[in-house]
Amino acid sequence: MADYFIHFSCLLDVGTPENAARALDLYTALSQENAAEDPPSDGFALSIQPEHGGTMLWMRDEGTGDPAQVIAFVKRCAATFGLIGRWGLQYATTCSRPRVDGFGGGAHVIDLATGETVDWISTDGWLSALLTGGAGHA
Repeated sequence: MADYFIHFSCLLDVGTPENAARALDLYTALSQENAAEDPPSDGFALSIQPEHGGTMLWMRDEGTGDPAQVIAFVKRCAATFGLIGRWGLQYATTCSRPRVDGFGGGAHVIDLATGETVDWISTDGWLSALLTGGAGHA
């Protein structure tokens, strides 16, 4: 039996150390909401990165994670702290054993001011669709 994993590591600058501390409360609330889901998603780990002046949040998987939870969290931070600009997340999907279509990845970019998706891409199923004559757009 194979195990499947999603790996990612990204930063978000929330502007001030005070915002970073408040972001931990947002993270706790999102984690509690996630725990109430059936089944809960894999979530993600979060810490404040002091080497970046205490304004950077480091979000990453701990073995596997859920990019959708990261995106939801970033949108909450953006709305709460009035963040602007673009932010993005890149991820890899992997498998513990060699499996056809067991590997891939993607990326997602959002506009922090609006919370809208700028663009996204996923290679899940892209190769097999293209090889069987389907659409190649990811």
